[in-house]
Amino acid sequence: MRKNLTRIAIGMAIVALFLAHAVHLFRIPLFDNLEAIVYDTRLRLTMPRTVDPRVVILDIDEKSLREKEQGGEGRWPWPRDRLALLLDKLFDKYGIAVVGFDVVFAERDESSGIRVIERLGQRELKGVPQFQAVLEQVRPQLEYDDIFASKMKGRAVVLGHVFLSDDPDNASRKGMLPPPVLPAGTFGGRSVGVTSWSGYTANLERLQRAATAAGHINPLPDQDGITRRVPILIEYDHAYYEPLSMAMVRAIHGQPPVVPVVNAEGSSASYSGLEWVKTGPFEIPVDDQAAALVPYRGAKASFRYYSLVDVLNERVAVEELRGKIALVGTTAPGLLDLRATPVDPVFPGVEIHANLIAGILDGNIKQRPPYVVGAEFVLLLLAGMALTLMLPVLSPFKSMLVTALALVAVVGANLVVFHTGNLVLPLASGILLILVLFTFNMAYGFFVEARGTRLITGLFGQYVPPELVEEMARNPERFNMAPRAEELTVLFSDVRGFTTISESLSPEDLSVYINDYLTTMSLVIREGHRGTLDKYIGDAVMAFWGAPMADPCHAQNAVLAALDMMKQSAVLNRKFGEKGWPPFAIGIGVNSGTMRVGDMGSQIRKAYTVMGDAVNLGSRLEGITKQYGVDILIGQATKERISGIVLREVDLVQVKGKDEPVAIYEPIGVEGEVEQSRLDEIKLWNQALRYYRSQDWDKAELQLINLKKIAPRGKLYDVFLERIAEYRGNPPDSGWVGVHKFDTK
Repeated sequence: MRKNLTRIAIGMAIVALFLAHAVHLFRIPLFDNLEAIVYDTRLRLTMPRTVDPRVVILDIDEKSLREKEQGGEGRWPWPRDRLALLLDKLFDKYGIAVVGFDVVFAERDESSGIRVIERLGQRELKGVPQFQAVLEQVRPQLEYDDIFASKMKGRAVVLGHVFLSDDPDNASRKGMLPPPVLPAGTFGGRSVGVTSWSGYTANLERLQRAATAAGHINPLPDQDGITRRVPILIEYDHAYYEPLSMAMVRAIHGQPPVVPVVNAEGSSASYSGLEWVKTGPFEIPVDDQAAALVPYRGAKASFRYYSLVDVLNERVAVEELRGKIALVGTTAPGLLDLRATPVDPVFPGVEIHANLIAGILDGNIKQRPPYVVGAEFVLLLLAGMALTLMLPVLSPFKSMLVTALALVAVVGANLVVFHTGNLVLPLASGILLILVLFTFNMAYGFFVEARGTRLITGLFGQYVPPELVEEMARNPERFNMAPRAEELTVLFSDVRGFTTISESLSPEDLSVYINDYLTTMSLVIREGHRGTLDKYIGDAVMAFWGAPMADPCHAQNAVLAALDMMKQSAVLNRKFGEKGWPPFAIGIGVNSGTMRVGDMGSQIRKAYTVMGDAVNLGSRLEGITKQYGVDILIGQATKERISGIVLREVDLVQVKGKDEPVAIYEPIGVEGEVEQSRLDEIKLWNQALRYYRSQDWDKAELQLINLKKIAPRGKLYDVFLERIAEYRGNPPDSGWVGVHKFDTK
């Protein structure tokens, strides 16, 4: 723990930052934005996505707005005698329970022409008694507002009105507000977070007096423009007004009074926030702005829609509307009542009221009371301190596991409370704190603690191959230097006649010469083909494949490295020739098999290396390359593990120290890159080798002479011509199969 004090202190500082945000010492906008996104995600995951049959929407849609000859009623607003007819249809024919208008009737309806006729009666036709008599007779039929108001009386009709937040001194106050549900002074001067408004646009007085009730249609968009809440109480002139949704619920339940509940105990001891609004059997939870979270059932059309013109013309079956709660509103884009919501970016405003009505009736409105601040504080404190103390002492894998478990626990518990308890607890800050602590600890481990690992790597890299040290630093639990048996491939290379070369160069030039050579060959092995450099022995190079990192293609990579080393030798010789330095030739031996690999040596000095018979054979193969005049020789075991490389069988030999003969091969090149003339030469050679092993000396000799003509410098052919001449004088045993024995290394 003492070792990680700095890390723990920084972790505690991070937790303190989150706690300060939770208790509103200051607010971090990013956290609030993330909380809104998380809330929307939870809502979409848990909403029922079913159609509620209790509430219907009578839609002023595009169909209703068509001209009459096209089956509609024309553009909105319609004459109010048509709306009066609509009320008759709804209550008398369809037996609707209550109708609410998500529309404000703030202007007089003059579509009947009554105002024009009145002006004529007051001016040009003032002295015409017959006109005045007719005017008085037809006036009741042309006062559409009075007709509409008369149809409201005695029926459950709820109107909508809008509050405005203009400059208080210049705020518009149009129409007549309904009586407030709570009078001024209800809270005794105590602040309960209710939003105050300075103006309004309400309905005509005659309409408002005729209606059963009225409610505001104001949503409460959050800072991102998304409508998640509707104010259950709005303050205007110190009195409090209800929304359309609650007014409609109260209208069908006998207008029960509205009772505010300030904290669960009904006292002001703990905090001053308003928690509930009760009306009749219903309790509506509110947040710190006296707003209710809209319990969206799903995307658009979670309630049945009926075109208003179809209802007006009785094209809807009576049973579709009987006993229903009806909302008159619009989905027509031109009437500008489409809003952004968590479930749909273009959502009809009238359906927001429908969702809230259903939520009040079902009692499933989510709660976000003021005490969630304390819950968030406790969650952040417990989770933050636990991770701050645990992550510094855990391995990366265990840290990931603990972090994942913490996330699952926090998210799972939050979703359960959200869905079954209708309680909205903050979640984004908890998730973010867990991720920030995890990221910080991983970054600290990488940038601070890895610095010590890099120092160790630098030190050990002086004694063992750096690639081994890097692997140990990355995955120490997967690796140890203890010797073990592995199937690997080893490569030996040596410069032929290096003594002669060194005698022809100055010490300075010789140093550059050998450094360039070893660097070039090392890059081919390590960078080009992922081999492990074992050691340099003067001008000789030893490398192997398959350890410390497993390599299933170790034989293939080793042979390809040998071919590339020969290509780079040609490039280096051209470079050396330009400097006037002597050219060089190398021999390479490659062999595969089971070897002992690990940390070997004495108590004074050790090295990560390979040992075993397979290693010794690789060294012998390098040594006899000059006997045959070839650049590369590989053993039978290597040949069996490679593909896609053109090989030439060279001989069947028994090297010094080995009892069993082994076939040796010369890699020529990658298939598809070897010239046809060379392939033809290999075919002739294979035929000569068969004659040789069957002791048909004449045919073998003739074939070798022909091969000499193709490749005059082919030392291999001279070697076998000399053997044939010797075997003619001293024939081998009858059981001889072509094995040549070497008595020297």
